[in-house]
Amino acid sequence: MKPKTFKEFQDTLQADTPPSFWSEALRAMWYDLKGNWNASHNIAQDLHTMEGSWIHGYLHRQEGDKFNAGYWYRRAGRDYPKVSLEEERQIMVTYFLRQ
Repeated sequence: MKPKTFKEFQDTLQADTPPSFWSEALRAMWYDLKGNWNASHNIAQDLHTMEGSWIHGYLHRQEGDKFNAGYWYRRAGRDYPKVSLEEERQIMVTYFLRQ
């Protein structure tokens, strides 16, 4: 069953892998919250959608690569975030849970 809230999503982080029936975007965020930047990036890199570009931008922002992050945010049709990474992460997960 897919979580309905960010808190419920966080509770799934005790598992070894995210459920296979989740969207790629949600699985990418799951790996990010687990601290596996590479797994999250690999999913985002292969996700040729607005969501994939948004995740890609967020991940490069997280690593401090503002130039590359800006490129991906523009591809996603989004402004460079003014919120913290933690706030953006919660916004993203909540958005993907509603998809």
